[in-house]
Amino acid sequence: MTGAWHMGMTISDQLARHARVTPDAVALTFDGVPHTYRRLDERVSRLAGVFAERGVGAGDRVAVMAHNSPEMVEAYFASARIGAICVPLNFRLVADEVAYQLADSGAALVLADARFAPILARTGVDCLVIGEAYEEALRSVSPELEPPTVDPGSPAVIMYTSGTTGSPKGAVLTHDNLLVQTVSKLIHIGHPADARTWLIGTPLFHIAGLAGLYAVVFVGGRAVLGRSAAFDPAQAVDLLEGERVTSCFFVPSQWQAICDLPGIAERDLSALRVVTWGASPASTTLLRRMNELFGHANITTSFGQTETTAVTTILQGRDALRKIGSVGVPMLNVEVRIVDADGHDVPRGQVGEIVYRGPSVMREYWNKPAETAEAFAGGWFHSGDLVRQDDEGYLYVVDRLKDMIISGGENIYCVEVEDVLAAHPKVAEVAVVGAPHEKWGETPLAIVVPADPAAAPTLEEITGWCRERLAAYKCPRLLSVVDALPRNASGKVRKTELRQSVRASSGAG
Repeated sequence: MTGAWHMGMTISDQLARHARVTPDAVALTFDGVPHTYRRLDERVSRLAGVFAERGVGAGDRVAVMAHNSPEMVEAYFASARIGAICVPLNFRLVADEVAYQLADSGAALVLADARFAPILARTGVDCLVIGEAYEEALRSVSPELEPPTVDPGSPAVIMYTSGTTGSPKGAVLTHDNLLVQTVSKLIHIGHPADARTWLIGTPLFHIAGLAGLYAVVFVGGRAVLGRSAAFDPAQAVDLLEGERVTSCFFVPSQWQAICDLPGIAERDLSALRVVTWGASPASTTLLRRMNELFGHANITTSFGQTETTAVTTILQGRDALRKIGSVGVPMLNVEVRIVDADGHDVPRGQVGEIVYRGPSVMREYWNKPAETAEAFAGGWFHSGDLVRQDDEGYLYVVDRLKDMIISGGENIYCVEVEDVLAAHPKVAEVAVVGAPHEKWGETPLAIVVPADPAAAPTLEEITGWCRERLAAYKCPRLLSVVDALPRNASGKVRKTELRQSVRASSGAG
């Protein structure tokens, strides 16, 4: 779906439109400071002029390495305004990882918080530091920018995958990808008013943060930017309550922290209309708790990935309990199939890989034709997610293809085991991975963060709990108790890291 169907309007054009029609409306709030559409649009035009002065034009890449801030929002829109490609960088990356993504993307300029300037100085890429230098640069150019016409089918963002396996790949998302995803999501929300005040609770380098930002700007609403250095559930709830937030998205680990906050049931969160979770599996225990606390809102499940511009399936609140554990049905403009290893459709009820096509699926992996061809084998994008579909068409995520354990010829889906263990009263968090086994090849290992460090569960307790709820071959035969699970910036558990640690300790290759 490319071409002139929306007359070439990018999301940056939508921002400019709201600046003309409702200039004094608040576009975003950060640290309690409001920024109107007029002010935001003017600063975006100035920043676009700064980019142009530094030799950045259509198709050039502008990287951003910053915590959530108005300046990061400006970078997204200014890049789009001149047809440049924004490359958001995970601010938790180390120097070598940053250098890889800058080199891979061929970034001509990087916009960064001052704290990251020393890391970026080693890369040799032109760097504009947020702060006084940034403000001086904006003051030095005119806001009267005559932007070029931007092809809606051209790249808008290169967003690197979270890299839970192998080197990150740059997913190329076009202006069309982003706009179709935004419109489709808003239709599923049901009413534009529900997206009028949207809390961005995840980092803006994450596809969920970007998707939320685009949705609220599209409807001329207000984005409330949460801080992204470290998640603080108390601060998040203060924003939800104090800013009268209507819509928000958090990953399950964040929702768990919010639900565990003392006094959460007494807080006034009545303004919430849409409560969304996604990006990693959530236990049924957590989902039931969310329904107890936020049942007045439409508690939706969003499933998808960076390569599909965020969401591919949605479970609406009306089905949240009836279909608990499901990720819903395909959203508007997304077509899905569930296939076996040979690309053939599997019968309904059986497990297979979910594959996609549609106008929100990325264009390609940046500079990786072989990986792109593999991902689009047969003309469909291969997600790497294993799912099953029930008789009503609702989808259930079973596991990541690479995370599945094969023990004695039996497939064991880690998510199923984790869901059972998450309900154990002594378990706060859990991840299940395959450990080498002399007889079975692999066997499930439960890595547990105890609810009470002084009373961690024993292997016998874990095994006994599972045997009442799972087939014997699925039950963990090994237990590791840890203080915390390693997670990436998206909140996903780094299972590759856990598996490597297990194999190293066992002496496996």
